[in-house]
Amino acid sequence: MVLASQAWVPLLFSLGVGPLAQPAAAQTPGKPPSILLVTYAVTKAAYDKIIPLFVADWRKKTGQSVVIRTSYGGSGSQTRAVIDGLEADVVALAMAADISKLEKAGLIKPGWQNELPNQSVATNSTVATFVRPGNPKKIFTWSDLDNKNVESVLANPKTSGGARWNFVALWGAISQSGGGEAAAKRFISGVFKNAEVLPKDAREATDTFLKRGQGDVLLNWETEGFLAKRSGELPGGYRVFSPNVLTEMPHTVVDKNADKHGTRRVAEAFTRFLYTPAAQKAFVDNGFRPVTPEGKSYARGKFPNVKFFRIGDLGGWGETDKKFFGKGGIWDQIFAQTR
Repeated sequence: MVLASQAWVPLLFSLGVGPLAQPAAAQTPGKPPSILLVTYAVTKAAYDKIIPLFVADWRKKTGQSVVIRTSYGGSGSQTRAVIDGLEADVVALAMAADISKLEKAGLIKPGWQNELPNQSVATNSTVATFVRPGNPKKIFTWSDLDNKNVESVLANPKTSGGARWNFVALWGAISQSGGGEAAAKRFISGVFKNAEVLPKDAREATDTFLKRGQGDVLLNWETEGFLAKRSGELPGGYRVFSPNVLTEMPHTVVDKNADKHGTRRVAEAFTRFLYTPAAQKAFVDNGFRPVTPEGKSYARGKFPNVKFFRIGDLGGWGETDKKFFGKGGIWDQIFAQTR
């Protein structure tokens, strides 16, 4: 098993500005406010649509221009980058556990989950399996992944939030079907044993499978399958197996940075905008399952029906993050056995 490089370089963009964002600073009177959104890799297509909508809405309501800069990468890497000094005003990360780390670091005030609707979750997704044209390895159920003749491509759970959701989906495929912990661990070990490479994030995992032609099956966000199928890059299609995890991806203002920069008003408005019909429609159009009644009505028939379980059914992220991904946890044990 080859571990992809974990070196992290922030990928920053400014709306209408050059590709490299400058270090955050206090807002200058008379200049358009500017905020930095730090998020995980697969959200880019959606935010490319949503940010201009928010900019237009803000101008209509306030008469003021606003600049939204963005940084994309693996959720785990992005979390560490913010803790290490990347001055995000807003974060939209792959799981509540990552935002809890920012809270623990003193960047976000306790109670952030209750400041926005739906526990500050504006999008859902799930885990999909991508296969080769004609599905030559006959991958029709979760159990078909534990096969020495099936090479899997999965992102690294140490750097990618999507990869942690993959792990949870694999675990739940056994535990939510009556299997015990030992059976779940054996199953996941078998899947990862046949993974020759662990890309650092979900987007790199997609590129490894589609552009480099590596592997027989890819586990990744349903969102990635949706986008790849739309672009014609996924001739083999993707499948969503049951039971599966309903992924919940929260967002919030980074209190310490927003107050330092004087951007709280804009940052809070942006986080609220993600629940508007326009934003929810943009999320749906780019492969995310919506959370609002209007969004769900618009999404009807666009996603397969799945029997879902939630992270809460496994004890919540507070328990499972430590159990699965903490030092010496189940992932470390599996990695040591399968590398």
